[in-house]
Parts: sequence; C-alpha cells; structure tokens
Amino acid sequence: MKPARVIILSVALLAAGAAAFLALKLTGRERVVQMQAETRIEKEPTINVLVAAANLPVGARLTPESMRWQGFPENGIVEGFITEPNRAEAMTELKDAIVRMPIFEGEPIRPEKIADANGAIMSSLLPSGKRAVAAEITVSTSAGGFILPNDRVDVIMVKKADDGTFQTETILSNIRVLAIDQEVQEKDETKTITGSTATLELSPEQARVIAVAQQMADKLTLALRSVADAQEPDALVAKHLLSGESNEGTIQIIKSGVIQKMNNTGTQQAQ
Repeated sequence: MKPARVIILSVALLAAGAAAFLALKLTGRERVVQMQAETRIEKEPTINVLVAAANLPVGARLTPESMRWQGFPENGIVEGFITEPNRAEAMTELKDAIVRMPIFEGEPIRPEKIADANGAIMSSLLPSGKRAVAAEITVSTSAGGFILPNDRVDVIMVKKADDGTFQTETILSNIRVLAIDQEVQEKDETKTITGSTATLELSPEQARVIAVAQQMADKLTLALRSVADAQEPDALVAKHLLSGESNEGTIQIIKSGVIQKMNNTGTQQAQ
C-alpha cells in the first residue's frame, strides 16, 4: 500500500475515534444534567390541596367522588386553598356542600365557591346584597325554551296602549338567571328546560322595578344574551317605574293603566 494512502487512512481512523469519544462524553454529560434535574424535582416539597375530581356546575352538591387531594408545589400554595395539613377532614366536612360558582376538574375548591349544606339552596346561591325574584315565562317569552340557569338575559316589558298599539321597553339588562322552575343545575348540552317561572338574580332596586313591571305589563319577555356579556355590568334599570327619589314613604297604585302615588298616610299626592 502506498504511504500516502496509509497516512490518509490513519488520519480518518483518528478522526472517527475522536468523534466517537466526544459524542460519548457529551451524552454522559447530558445524562448527568438530566439526573440532577430529576433529583431537584423529586426533592421539591409538595402539599396536598383539595381539588374537584370532575366539572361541578352551579347548584351541584359535593360528594367524596367529586373531590380529591392533589399535590401542589409548596411555593404555589395561596391563601384560600384547602390543604390536608390544615384541614385533613375536609372531604367529610364538605360533603353535600352546594357549589355557588362553577368549579372545573382539577381546580382547587375554595370556600367562597361553595355554601353550607345546611342552608337553603337558593339563598346559598345568592351573592351578598342580591335578591331572587320570580317572573312568569312561556316558551315564546323565554327564547324558545333555550334559556338555562346561569344564562344572562334582558327583561323586556310589553304593554298595550289605549290606542291599541303595543309599547315595548327594556327595563333590566344583563340579568343572571338563577333557576328555571325548580331547576338550579344546567341540563346536559343537548337539552333545554321548558318552565313556567324564571328566578332572576336582582339588586333591591331591580327587584322593585320588576315588581312594578309585572303589574303594569301585558307580558314580560326574556331576551337571551351572549355568554360573552357575562362580565358586563347590569347597569340598565328603568328607575322611572319607581315612585319618588328615595322610593320611601310612597305607594304607587296602578289602576286601569293609570299610575297614582300615595304617601304612607293614604293621601294621594299631586301628579
């Protein structure tokens, strides 16, 4: 064999050996780094947090099957989480508690999202300062029966004028539906609820407005709103239906479509 070929072959063998050595060294270094990372992960302390084991809609009751303990990094625990060290018997204590706001699978169960099991269901679902008021509905006045608990609606008042025409007015906007008849939980996605009564979540002022409107109106209609409107304020209130600036000390009487105002002594006030 010619000397030149021997030299070229020797150089190629040396290069291949060097490449193999470097590859082996790099692989070993990566394995060490990976093992060090795994060791750090294993040593990171965790704390068991009570979470939902399934999606829980508004009005659902907690059961041992719907809750579980799940490890959370210790530095990821925030105030309001129910932890095993602080409340080891939480699953037993919270059995049959009522879900006030939707809780998704794997989400920590926080006290503000549930209500005492011993309380009435409807009052447990009501946020502080709100009132539950029922309004009569039919399929034609409730978006064809597609309105479900936790939906948002506008309340439209329809009344017949003296000349035979009909007048419409939106008296409340973006109102949350608490229940349809006695149903406070949503049905599955393929079904609707056809009821005769919708229970609405209202402020005290809104409750007075709808109480007056139900006496004045020939019909109240609920207009279903987009779910994207849930975060918008329920600002529209037909305050002109209420009597007086403070709404105190005045009684509003509706007779034959005519509104009469009387004070608390029974004397009619000047219009």
